[in-house]
Amino acid sequence: MTVSYSLEVADARFGGFSKLLFRWKGSIYRLLYKDFLVFCGVYLFFSVFYRFLLTPRQQDLFERIALYCDQFTNTNFIPVLFVLGFYVTLAFNRWWGQYTSFPLPDNLMMVVSGNVHGTDERGRLLRRTLMRYANLSSVLILRSISTRVHKRFPTLEHIVEAGFMTTHELKKFESLHSDFNKYWMPLTWFSNLAARAREEGRVRDDIALRLLMDELNNYRAKCSLLFHYDWISIPLVYTQVVTIAVYSFFAFCVIGRQFLNPEKGYKGHQMDMYVPVFTLLQFFFYSGWLKMSHRTQMRKNMLMFPLRLTPVPPTSKNKKRH
Repeated sequence: MTVSYSLEVADARFGGFSKLLFRWKGSIYRLLYKDFLVFCGVYLFFSVFYRFLLTPRQQDLFERIALYCDQFTNTNFIPVLFVLGFYVTLAFNRWWGQYTSFPLPDNLMMVVSGNVHGTDERGRLLRRTLMRYANLSSVLILRSISTRVHKRFPTLEHIVEAGFMTTHELKKFESLHSDFNKYWMPLTWFSNLAARAREEGRVRDDIALRLLMDELNNYRAKCSLLFHYDWISIPLVYTQVVTIAVYSFFAFCVIGRQFLNPEKGYKGHQMDMYVPVFTLLQFFFYSGWLKMSHRTQMRKNMLMFPLRLTPVPPTSKNKKRH
């Protein structure tokens, strides 16, 4: 979940960052605490098992296994940083691309308002219907990628009740069979209605119509990008490689990072600190990256913001004319 925190770090007061660091909602602690507790529990189990339940001969065997595992975790035999860093960059760029592809109607609305003229009822209905078609297209695409929007509009009849579509338009929409999302159909109605407005002289010249069509194409391109972000995800093979690399690395760390008997003089084991502070920090950072990358991939619940566009239902005149 994306949580806004800019206001809390707007100034540079001493200790101001602590409010952000210990925040629970949307934090890495909330995302990772279960995995962190499991890792600590498994590490504690092997530590107790090594110290109190093994015979001296079995301890020697465990120590050789621990040194062997530690050798591979410290020599980058498993390239966790390289694989995970590339994956995080890919997932973040994909997440930001989804945000920048969201079809906001503001620019299109300004172009419609400035180029579709007429102060009478017909002109008002033309502008209103054009923007209703644009909003309808965004609703259709968001229903397929956002659980919150889908809960608000579970069926096309709910879209009609909300005023985005008339009953006649619903019949036209359902008459066209397609295995894919038909979000583009309202934009086709938009272009046809804009051409009719040009014939009536409400769009005064071809330059204004071209400007209207260019802005419509930009709007459609963003809807198309959202559709393709949902359709084509990061290859499963690469996601599996990254996940296996991170979890196998820490599986070896559970044994390889155990504190061994200092009296035996193993290299790097001159102190028995019981708690592997730096290994826990490493787990916190690497697993946090992995979890964040998984969360930022496009899923059905990726776009969790509610849709606030709720126009007044079309009038009876609008239903007859359009």
